Amino acid sequence: MGRTLAVRLDSDGDVLLTGPAVRALARLGSPVDLLASPAGAAAAGLLPDVAEVLEYSAPWSGFRPPPVDPAATTALVADLAARGYDLAVVFTSYHQSPLPMALLARLAGIDRVVATSEDYPGSLLDVRHRRADPPGGGHEVEAALELAVAAGAPEPAPADRRLAVRRPLPGLPAELSALPGGFVVLHPGASVPSRGLTPEHAGALAAELAAAGRTVVLTGGPGERELTAAARAAARAAAPRGAAPHGAVLDLAGRTDLPGLAAVLDAAACVVVGNTGPAHLAAAVGTPVVSLFSPVVPAERWAPWGVPVVLLGDQGAACRGSRARDCPVPGHPCLSSVPPAAVLAAVEELADGAPGAPAPVPEPEGGPGCAS
Repeated sequence: MGRTLAVRLDSDGDVLLTGPAVRALARLGSPVDLLASPAGAAAAGLLPDVAEVLEYSAPWSGFRPPPVDPAATTALVADLAARGYDLAVVFTSYHQSPLPMALLARLAGIDRVVATSEDYPGSLLDVRHRRADPPGGGHEVEAALELAVAAGAPEPAPADRRLAVRRPLPGLPAELSALPGGFVVLHPGASVPSRGLTPEHAGALAAELAAAGRTVVLTGGPGERELTAAARAAARAAAPRGAAPHGAVLDLAGRTDLPGLAAVLDAAACVVVGNTGPAHLAAAVGTPVVSLFSPVVPAERWAPWGVPVVLLGDQGAACRGSRARDCPVPGHPCLSSVPPAAVLAAVEELADGAPGAPAPVPEPEGGPGCAS
């Protein structure tokens, strides 16, 4: 039996959005390995139907791409050749090129290479797929599924088009397991500042939710501890006298890995988050999302997929479509102008009718391995 290589070399959110397409490729009957960046490897390990996770720091991808490393690239080609893949499917966003990876796949001797490419691929691709939707339109999940089908995968049923993670998930941190149901996760950070919340705005949102009787759980990575601490302090300062006690806002930043964060999001009634990986992780565990979406990229392509969503933020702001990493407009008004009362109303709308988590996707025996 052959083996399939799926490739997604950007961040954890992008990897999660490729999950349905990876599952579709697995229906071809061969094991599917996923080549991911270090930033996306943890998400790759959460995807059902991934047999093994491989890592590579691609110099053409990511927010801070590394310099070209000839030794690492030569080692990757040798590793791919030794594994004997007969199919490689290179998944990219609409503004990325698959051709550098296609060249490496060719050098590794992979028989069939499939990707979406507007650029002339020469002899690098056996199937040159083109998206049917206009540039910037159509969702990333749909685009990835189109590519999987072009590679020969069967058209998935509607239930197989949702995001998913491997289950069971880890246990909750002790202070959360003691809470009654109904807490709200507020994740203020993002991989780039233009897509996240300012500390002051996040604090105002936390104060509004706490004043309404909601327990708010702030989440973030190790590098976002200062942001969540500032948001918690701002919430304390913004809380009116007589509001819910300070203990209604908890800070978990830097205290969970990605599977642990998935467990926290899974237990939440609702998640308030910008356009960043945890928005897609929330969707993958079936939790409704209040999406504070900066229009630097189009919401129709990147909004949370397959769960109830209330999308907030000025989608016609001056930064629209700029792909800016830092907000080009002073004050970050596309998100900061969203009033806390609007976020509270969206949380109450979604949390009161929050659906249960999706049924787990059937697993092969054992979990994914990881090769560097």
